[in-house]
Amino acid sequence: MEWRKHIIADEAVLLGKPTVKGTRISVEHIIGLLAQGWTEQQILENYPRLN
Repeated sequence: MEWRKHIIADEAVLLGKPTVKGTRISVEHIIGLLAQGWTEQQILENYPRLN
């Protein structure tokens, strides 16, 4: 997978933090959820804009 197609950093969105393209969900947040033990399925259920 080419991550650059899915992650962007735009100064106008979350002060330039890397986000999932087309959302305001930060990559940092997703990694934090995984670190807390969330499964991929739990993340997808709670954030339906992700795929």
